[in-house]
Amino acid sequence: MRYYPGKTGLPSPHEVNRAVEAAFREYGEGLVQMPPKVYVTFPKGDFRTMPAYLPSMEIAGVKIVNVHPENPRSGLPTVMALTIILDIDTGIPRAVLNATELTDLRTGAAGAVAAQYLSRKKRIALGVVGSGRQAIAQVNAIADVLEIEEILVWSRTAENAVEFCGQFGEIGCVAGSVESACNADVIVTTTPSRTPLIRSEWVQKGTHINAIGADAPGKEELDPALLARGRVFVDDPEQALHSGEINVPFSQGLFRADRIAGTLGDVVCGRKKRESQDEITIFDSTGLAIQDLAIASLVMGQGAYIDLPFP
Repeated sequence: MRYYPGKTGLPSPHEVNRAVEAAFREYGEGLVQMPPKVYVTFPKGDFRTMPAYLPSMEIAGVKIVNVHPENPRSGLPTVMALTIILDIDTGIPRAVLNATELTDLRTGAAGAVAAQYLSRKKRIALGVVGSGRQAIAQVNAIADVLEIEEILVWSRTAENAVEFCGQFGEIGCVAGSVESACNADVIVTTTPSRTPLIRSEWVQKGTHINAIGADAPGKEELDPALLARGRVFVDDPEQALHSGEINVPFSQGLFRADRIAGTLGDVVCGRKKRESQDEITIFDSTGLAIQDLAIASLVMGQGAYIDLPFP
């Protein structure tokens, strides 16, 4: 068995985007096994287990990942993760990966794939709501598939917004209000909010939105009226209804399951697409285990590792 400690040998955004795109295509074609993630809830956060089998890459395994929004106050990442890869023929553990940074990358890649297929423009102003690790990952991933002319960012603290803008010296970056960040062609939301931050009237026709932050029951970042205006695509319907951006409006009777326009897999496979220049498209991302397997396959092919005898 091999242990991949992380930080060395990380694949590029382009490599991750293409691997995650391929995984969504396999999902769209019904060729993967992937039960919905299971949550265990703590007073200040939760952890999830995420198993899957991706036949096209001949890889299977499970990720264990926590989300603790208060961790940065103690100098810890909000999200930390471990992925275990199993041999398909024998079940013997093949590898253990430090998946903390990999989780950032693969989530960013899902947003990039959604923006690539659903943005009405290839040259965009990008609005970013939130300024943490995932916000940075989204910008880096989207920059591989679209030309970002300007970034408009909102953060709860001015210092964090300035630090965020400093990550992208080659792209103009302006910090301002949430409303100003919505004056964009593509909007990315990456906060742990349990109260909607984005009001419907702030979003112009033709905008594409990556709703990333709502990944557990009770979380929501978008005004339910905005969901009613737009066409909502999800990564997985069951997960989205349980813990995605649509989970709260769905539980309150403000959003029906039959209003889901399709999955990102449907979009990648060509069965669904943006239907007009004026429509608002929304990608509700909860995070899929097949994304973790796709990036694990990349890392195992090129990363540094330590041998750990097993059994």
